[in-house]
Parts: sequence; structure tokens; C-alpha cells
Amino acid sequence: MFMGEYAHNIDKKGRIIIPAKFREELDSRIIVTRGLDGCLNGYTKSQWDIIYDQLLKLPSTKKDARMFVRMMTSKAAECEIDNQGRVLLPSSLITLAQITKECRIIGAANHIEIWAKEKWESVDEEANESFEDIAENLTDFML
Repeated sequence: MFMGEYAHNIDKKGRIIIPAKFREELDSRIIVTRGLDGCLNGYTKSQWDIIYDQLLKLPSTKKDARMFVRMMTSKAAECEIDNQGRVLLPSSLITLAQITKECRIIGAANHIEIWAKEKWESVDEEANESFEDIAENLTDFML
């Protein structure tokens, strides 16, 4: 289970420190791919296997399904966590998430999300303003 919010910087080589609490669950590897809303998603190998199996179930006859599978798998990278707790992110993913220096790493239940600081602050502010409405709209899914 991933939870919490952490502030980190990306270095000039494209490395970020994964919070120690997250590293315990990730072991020594993380699968990083594009996420929704402009972030990157990071998965354990076992969680990625579940996502991958779900991708295989999408109908290849549907254009949206083919595009979604392509975007999820072509952008995915298996990254090693080094002895200092850092992950080298592919430059294509750094560009995709518009990460320049400051970033936020958040726990999102079954995965982590890596955000450019400014983008996260915007999403966080929007969600905070409408949190009760969002909760009310999702009540049926929580039962």
C-alpha cells in the first residue's frame, strides 16, 4: 500500500530518490510508465503484471484500446533502484511529465505517482476545492 506525499528533486542525470517507505514495497525495481492527468505511474512488478493482464483483455478491434495499450506499454520502463534509493527515469518520461527539477512523489493506493511540482500543486488544489463533491459522487463505488 502506497500513501503519503514527498518532495524531491530530479538531478541532471534524470535520477530521483524514491522515498524509503515506498522502496520497502518496491524491492529493487519499479515499472514506470505514463499516468493520467500528466503524471508518471510507478508499479511493483506484481502490480504491473495485473495491469498488463488487463491491457491484454482490451479488444484489439477497438482503436481506443489499441492506442491505450500502445501508450501504456511503449512508455513503460523497468527501472532499478540503486543503493542510494534513486531511480534513473528515461528522458522521454521526464519530458512527458514536464519534470524540470522539483517533483512530488505521492502514494496512490496500489502505485506511486511522480509529478512535476507545479502540476501536482494545481491538481491538488483543484481536488481540495471539490473533495466533498467528489466523495459524494463516488459513494456508490465505496460500498
